Amino acid sequence: MSLTLEDVKKVSRLSRLKFSDEGLVSMQQQLNGILHWIDQLQQVDTSAAEIFTDQQERQIPEREDIICDGNVVEAVLANAPEKAHDMFAVPKVVE
Repeated sequence: MSLTLEDVKKVSRLSRLKFSDEGLVSMQQQLNGILHWIDQLQQVDTSAAEIFTDQQERQIPEREDIICDGNVVEAVLANAPEKAHDMFAVPKVVE
């Protein structure tokens, strides 16, 4: 498969890319090179290749899910400039 200059112009218009005439020729060569590589890959016989699957099932270590509140209110608020009712106190910004 090979792209013509008109094909490249259409693709550039659809992708909203603007190229000079030299840029279009360069893009045509690059795209044709990519399509040539794809054609080469499609010609490779893979019928004898085995499908590779990972035989080892990897187990991620899990920790027990324990619900706790942390009991760290004092430590969290230790550096707060202002605090009220065990929460951060912030200045009012909307009047």
